[in-house]
Amino acid sequence: MSNMVTSLPYQALAAKVPDDHLAFKTLNDIEPLSGILGQERAVEAIQFGVAMQRPGYNIFAMGDSGTGRSSYVLSYLKSEAKRRSAPNEWAYINNFTESHRPKAIEFAPGLASEFEKEIRALIDGLMATFPAAFENPSYQQQKSVIDRAFSDQYEAAINKVERVSGKIGVAMFRDASSVSFAPMKEGKALEENEFAALTDDERDVFQEGVSTLEGLLNEELLGLPQWKRATYDQIRQLNLDTVKEALDPLMSGLFEKYKDDADIAAHLSALREDLDKTIIDQMADEKASENRDEIGRRQFYEELYLPNIAITHEADGGQPVVYESHPTYRNLFGQVEHSSDQGMLVTSYRLIRSGSLHAANGGYLILDAEKLLTDHYLWEALKRALKSKTIKIEHPYADMGLMNTTTLSPQDLPLQVKVVLIGARDIYYLLQDADPDFQEMFRVLVDFDDTLKRSKESELSFARLMKDRVDKEEYANVTRDGVAALIEYSSRLAEHQREMAAKIGDVFELLGEADFVREMAKDTEITADHIARALKAKRHRTGRVSEKIIEEIIDGTVLLESEGYAVGKINGLTVMQIGDSSFGAPARISTTVYPGGKGIIDIERESNLGQNIHSKGVLILSGYLGNKYAQRFPLDISASIAMEQSYGYIDGDSASTAELCCLLSALIQVPIRQDLAITGSLNQYGEIQAIGGVNEKIEGFFNVCNARGLTGTQGAIIPKSNTINLMLNDDIVEAVKAGKFHIYAISTADEALHLLTGMEPGVPDEEGEYPEGTVSARVIERLEEISKLGEEEDDDEEEDDEAEDTESEGTKKADKSKK
Repeated sequence: MSNMVTSLPYQALAAKVPDDHLAFKTLNDIEPLSGILGQERAVEAIQFGVAMQRPGYNIFAMGDSGTGRSSYVLSYLKSEAKRRSAPNEWAYINNFTESHRPKAIEFAPGLASEFEKEIRALIDGLMATFPAAFENPSYQQQKSVIDRAFSDQYEAAINKVERVSGKIGVAMFRDASSVSFAPMKEGKALEENEFAALTDDERDVFQEGVSTLEGLLNEELLGLPQWKRATYDQIRQLNLDTVKEALDPLMSGLFEKYKDDADIAAHLSALREDLDKTIIDQMADEKASENRDEIGRRQFYEELYLPNIAITHEADGGQPVVYESHPTYRNLFGQVEHSSDQGMLVTSYRLIRSGSLHAANGGYLILDAEKLLTDHYLWEALKRALKSKTIKIEHPYADMGLMNTTTLSPQDLPLQVKVVLIGARDIYYLLQDADPDFQEMFRVLVDFDDTLKRSKESELSFARLMKDRVDKEEYANVTRDGVAALIEYSSRLAEHQREMAAKIGDVFELLGEADFVREMAKDTEITADHIARALKAKRHRTGRVSEKIIEEIIDGTVLLESEGYAVGKINGLTVMQIGDSSFGAPARISTTVYPGGKGIIDIERESNLGQNIHSKGVLILSGYLGNKYAQRFPLDISASIAMEQSYGYIDGDSASTAELCCLLSALIQVPIRQDLAITGSLNQYGEIQAIGGVNEKIEGFFNVCNARGLTGTQGAIIPKSNTINLMLNDDIVEAVKAGKFHIYAISTADEALHLLTGMEPGVPDEEGEYPEGTVSARVIERLEEISKLGEEEDDDEEEDDEAEDTESEGTKKADKSKK
């Protein structure tokens, strides 16, 4: 290798929008785009899922939040649902034979409300007819005749007894409910003291007379129960005839209208039968009528007869599309409510409350998977409903003994719904692994991509989508350069020069903040300058930690050099994530090397701060060193690698290239440049692999150098495969353009060593020998020296062991000779 890697041109550091890609001056020159940007795979999948009507083809829309998945799914389902016929409606009704098991009847779209109005009209008729029908003179006259006949029989019997009592000298007294006797003398009833003055014979005569009269009274009234029963039957029949005569005109129209609907006709028949009983029991009873006012009577009728409509649909409204934002058992399946009546909890079919499944029945139900899965019982209940194709209202924890209030068991409703779950990828794969039923029930995957291909057509579509947002939110007009800045910001979010982020919500957020900046500046249009200022303000709001780290580096609290050379020290590039904010934070990596056989010690791992992937990167160093430098002798070194002044967990293998260069620097005592920072993942053959967060990493080191003052030699080394991910901010692009900062892209560890040391890494000849003075030659030489030191130590240990063995044998012989 003779030529050192050259820095990237400033044009390669960000993908600007070409001038011919946006052929307009402002967004007012183009038409808006409603819907979703790109996502052809997802669009095709949801079209299939909606069209497929077989069981099990429910839909899972998978993707990150902010990609437009929810809004697109909702809008697409609504557009498709409008083209289809509205489903039937359902209403819960009173079960007059088993009140704890309310029934349900089905109506064509729009007819449930009509039926409810008809029942209300019936109740109005009942209010007007009763108790007026029982106050009618004709009814009262007939009832009086029946009552008079009973009274005549009773009076005839009493009169007969009274005539006999007069003959035998006993006075008879009677009131409304009893008959009594008293002694009589000379036609006058005696007082108590007068009766006591009588002789014994006179009193005995009186007692005999009373006994005779009582016997006669009992004999005459022997048929009284039969008279009362006959009277009751006659009055009840009169009441039935009266109710029938009054109800027939009220209900004949309903029976005629619904004669062809068996369920409704059966309900009307049961209602009519119950009305006969209810009106007679409640309205013919004068005391009950007096105790219940008009409002109370109306409420009484409504609680018994008014249907409880579970859901209604407009006849031409298409299929329902329901998004349940808070999926709980009650919200999905409905519930039976209770009311308090004199301290007791009571309920009825009128207190049945429908849920989202009722509302979506015959259409589509959209749910957030993450919210749904917070309650395992709810997830299992939803699966049971989809499998059984029924909606069952029950208390979710009744089986656990947590519900002891008497409740209802409403009739199950047939369920025909397509459920659409919206969730992240990890939830989808978790359900696939953990729930065997999931794959059978959600066979359609709608996968929303994280990124979109960037082209002339997609950029124009992006602009049209921005136009739609501007119109809806009533933002100011956006210029072409403003749209270009938004596209470039989207590519920054995607970390790719040829792609845009599918999380369009973040771009919408920036657009709104840019409009606020414009408004504060009293400008008429949103330009690239407003976008830049909005981004700067956003970074400032979330940049306290990153600014604090830079301050600590500048004032020397955190040790990190940006100039000069040092042995065994190198600047690594890292990314820190705090909430939704990520930023680059350069860190010093140091290495020490010494003879011994401990191998490469990762201090982070030994202190339980290094996570698995970071430890893997350090272990790869041993494989690389052994493969390249220790083919003719054992790799017998001890080395310690540490991320200096790091007190938190460290993960990722992006520091492995930096650790290798730092290790070799310490091994051969060659200083490396401190004005460069490096990142890159190393494999066992010395190839540099791509890493994440490349933009934030470069910007973190640039901010340190810029704060100290750019020298013109400073820069960052990144994997060559990451050049497509560069979307650096304008400050770095301008610094590179002016030659004040440099970005180097490498593909091998040797290129990194060449840049950092200025020395040739060396290329082996046919015999595998490296030219003298190259980095590789010096490394091999030093490793061989350390290996020989190890062999000498082993030889010395073996000689000591042999001497000990010889001395031990001599001692044994001496002992034997003594014996």
